[in-house]
Amino acid sequence: MDGGGSGPAPNAAHTAEEVFRDYKARRAGMIKALTTDVERFFKLCDPEKENLCLYGYPDETWEVTLPAEEVPPEIPEPALGINFARDGMNEKDWLALVAVHSDSWLLSVAFYFGARFGFDREARRRLFSLINNMPTIFEVVTGAVKKQQAKEKTPNSSSKSNKPSSKVSRAESRSKAKVPKDEEESGDDDGDEEAEEHDNTLCGTCGTNDGKDQFWICCDNCEKWYHGKCVKITPARAEHIKQYKCPDCTNKRVRA
Repeated sequence: MDGGGSGPAPNAAHTAEEVFRDYKARRAGMIKALTTDVERFFKLCDPEKENLCLYGYPDETWEVTLPAEEVPPEIPEPALGINFARDGMNEKDWLALVAVHSDSWLLSVAFYFGARFGFDREARRRLFSLINNMPTIFEVVTGAVKKQQAKEKTPNSSSKSNKPSSKVSRAESRSKAKVPKDEEESGDDDGDEEAEEHDNTLCGTCGTNDGKDQFWICCDNCEKWYHGKCVKITPARAEHIKQYKCPDCTNKRVRA
């Protein structure tokens, strides 16, 4: 994979996993645009400009720009003119609409590569399965991921009395959620249930549960979990935060 917009090189053999990595990186970039970088994204989508598109790139960056001039383009193009509806819709509805079109574009790019690389039925099924196991951008942007997590929690795990009061200890308990092998062998069912709950937790920014052993932090306001690196919070900095508010909750307060 390269860092530009074209994706995997066409003259090499590729697997479903490699195309999925390209999909995942582009998705991460677009999620940043619609969540942590939403203020900058909003400003760039000026309705007075020409047809603009939102692109996600294989290096997890994003860009709002004009579509490619060549026809046909090197890869499928995103939805045109996302900027025209910016001031004519409620901001949340507009972001949700952009998220839906972004999901559609990511699928079209992934299966474009699949067709270009000659994937057979099994490889296409594998690629779809990998993609389908992740929340869509729409689900991340609209908060549907959080609702799904709430449904999956057991009554005991959702009780506030079981939640650590310290923000740092909550983050540490999340990072250590993986059950050691000796505990698994001892048949500790409670530990297995807790580990499974944490394994299902998704980062509110990137929408994945990657890096279970990395530092995580939970928002005191909306109770979403975040990779520390996604919200630019280190363990040392978290030690001095009494009440942590995630970027979404902070932005809502500023707008209000």
